[in-house]
Amino acid sequence: MNTIEYYCLDAASLQQAAERLHEQYCDAVPFPHIVIDGLFSEEQLRGVLREFPEPGQIDWNQFANREERKLASTAESQMGEATRFLLYQLNSSTFINFLETLTGIDGLIPDPHFWGGGLHQITRGGYLKIHADFNVHEKLRLDRRLNLLLYLNEDWKEEYGGHLELWNRDMSRCEKRVLPIFNRCVVFNTTDYSYHGHPEPLDCPASLTRKSLALYYYSNGRPSEENSNAHGTWFKKRPSEKLGGIPHRLRSLFR
Repeated sequence: MNTIEYYCLDAASLQQAAERLHEQYCDAVPFPHIVIDGLFSEEQLRGVLREFPEPGQIDWNQFANREERKLASTAESQMGEATRFLLYQLNSSTFINFLETLTGIDGLIPDPHFWGGGLHQITRGGYLKIHADFNVHEKLRLDRRLNLLLYLNEDWKEEYGGHLELWNRDMSRCEKRVLPIFNRCVVFNTTDYSYHGHPEPLDCPASLTRKSLALYYYSNGRPSEENSNAHGTWFKKRPSEKLGGIPHRLRSLFR
């Protein structure tokens, strides 16, 4: 029997954590979010890490422009068994119930296509500038409501950088920086103002990369105060980058 079968998510433990963290999630600044360490089995994640493909090992989608320099893959055929098993669980009823209780968002719908998500990897010098995400799933035509990022970087040091930055609504300051350490999970609401990214070039040894799993969750409709026309990724400049005042709009994640 494959050992990954032993690492099914525990519904009761997840529900308890969601109830305990709900208020913290909703009250977080600059927008609803939570950083959770140790949510998943370390042995399970090490299984994912062992099979995580190297930069030249699979046919990665490569992004190399002034806004982003990263690798991504949504192809299940390029993922190992442990990775697929974990991703399927993160799209399961058990985990959706956890997310709904944690965030207060009912009617969440997982994405079986991992559109824009899946495996993410950034090599030395790479980055992802501050942005608000695309808001409608191109294939399913559903409203994007949540991001989940799960980091897989063991023995990651502060000086390597790679921090996830969360910025306030008027882009005047960074409210939180999150080091992408192993078994650290970040969940946050996806709106036109949930500005986030990894804007500083990665300064890790050339032998290392910043590895993560990304999943996005949707609903059929969204609150009226969050409504906007369908759009791709909106990149915004930080004050240090001489903000011009208008988001640079790209559809990079619709590829």
